[in-house]
Amino acid sequence: MRAKGDPPSRREPPDASHWTLVSSHPPIPTRVVLLSGPSGSGKSLLAARSALPVLRLDDFYKEGDDPTLPLVEGSSDIDWDHPLSWDADTAVAAIEELCRTGRTTVPTYDISLSARTGAEAMHIERTPLFIAEGIFAAEIVGRCRELGVLADALCLPRGPVKTFRRRFLRDLKEGRKSVPFLLRRGWRLMRRERSIVARQTELGAHPCDKAEALGRLAAAAAGRCAQAAHK
Repeated sequence: MRAKGDPPSRREPPDASHWTLVSSHPPIPTRVVLLSGPSGSGKSLLAARSALPVLRLDDFYKEGDDPTLPLVEGSSDIDWDHPLSWDADTAVAAIEELCRTGRTTVPTYDISLSARTGAEAMHIERTPLFIAEGIFAAEIVGRCRELGVLADALCLPRGPVKTFRRRFLRDLKEGRKSVPFLLRRGWRLMRRERSIVARQTELGAHPCDKAEALGRLAAAAAGRCAQAAHK
């Protein structure tokens, strides 16, 4: 106790070296792995094999009467392999909403009609990781990284000839487009496949085979986000 008339004692400030800053923003509970690769490279099969929730980025294509759709150079064909044929803004918004809330509304797209036929709710609840797969996934690597929702980004190449065969048989079976269109597109993509993979890699997607992709997915699901997500 301080005696009357004694000067007040100085109190040393508390040692705050061990204190932890608390952010006013809650941590994002879920992150996304962006799975890209040439059309027909096996992205959908790999995503299904992972047993993780999957967001189909093909459902974010623009509709066939959209005036902003690009054309194949020297042709009247719509270039469905050009990023401008796809609604990146809506896709990114859906990914962010899934990561932050565990749910979003996704358009239902019919490739054979080049049109959206409806919408459906997607719920992943408390799942810590999901896959967003499609040929344009690499286009949004930077945006997802800036939003803090990216766990990893992968590119699945398969080889031009194998991809051509698999893509053509799949599209023919599903009746996606007319046979002449599928052949023209397939031949064009086969010649461009190496440059497609190079672009997706440049955008930040890691090229890998199925085995390595599954390993990186398992690592991301376990919380060990790949280094590519933090570069």
